[in-house]
Amino acid sequence: MSAPAEKKEAFRFRRLGKPEEFRQLEEVQRAAYGLGPEGTLPVPLQRALQDNGGLVLGAFVDITLVGFALGFLGWDGETLYHYSHMTAVRPEYHNHKVGFRLKAYQREEVLAQGLAQVRWTFDPLQSRNALLNVRRLGALPTSYYPHYYGRMDDAINRDLETDRLTARWEITSDRVVERLAGHSPSPEEDRERYGRSSAIVETEPGESGIRLPVAVGEPTGPSAHLEIPFDLALVRQHEPKALWRWRHAVRDAFRAAYDLRYRVDDFAVVSTEHERRSLYFLTPAPEGSAAPPTVDETPPGALRPPGKGNM
Repeated sequence: MSAPAEKKEAFRFRRLGKPEEFRQLEEVQRAAYGLGPEGTLPVPLQRALQDNGGLVLGAFVDITLVGFALGFLGWDGETLYHYSHMTAVRPEYHNHKVGFRLKAYQREEVLAQGLAQVRWTFDPLQSRNALLNVRRLGALPTSYYPHYYGRMDDAINRDLETDRLTARWEITSDRVVERLAGHSPSPEEDRERYGRSSAIVETEPGESGIRLPVAVGEPTGPSAHLEIPFDLALVRQHEPKALWRWRHAVRDAFRAAYDLRYRVDDFAVVSTEHERRSLYFLTPAPEGSAAPPTVDETPPGALRPPGKGNM
């Protein structure tokens, strides 16, 4: 199925309400994540969330659900926030900015609830997600959790430990308002920052031409960058053994950065010498500020890489 060349006005964003709309949400999950029927969120749970403080929001083309954002109220003992558990878009609509517009609509609905913060988790190796979350939406990564969900057998997470970063989206902040309006550093500014920042993950092209990690160091100076795969799906296809190398290199890199009080403040895809590089940008935490969280230890039962060593 290929998506038609829809105009932005063809998409409508609203809360799901009818049982058949909730059933369509299960279909979107299967298409987006390669899930079987047993892995989707059941309709009764979606209905319960929608009617009890949660938000189940959809992007529609006519009566067809092409993407959704699902979340619920969260509480950490101090702050009441919206926890955005899942956002997914049918693959054929990935280039229509549906994910961005869903999050913008989610922000409006959360503001209407009287809340000022949204949180969620995402895979730190997924460049597309980091670009949306950090660069375009203005969310900032905080805690890093190794193997957060345990083993998952969907097409995206299969054979890879499920490390996650927590994103905090301060939806009333100047940063978020500016990013939603499209104000972010230019490609020239990104290249300049890349050139003057220290590398935490050293990479080299492998036999397939795809970049692979070869060493992890410590950040230095006023700016550092932490590289991830430009396209993790290509790594899975052409360098499957390198999935583990990437996972553990980035985990160690975040640990090194947090230990030295560096924190992520942006993400960019930088074009250099006919190559695109995906980079988290980090800066030292200001004096007197709270230290960034450390990387939690891998919980018991985590997957272990095949063969000897991680690199």
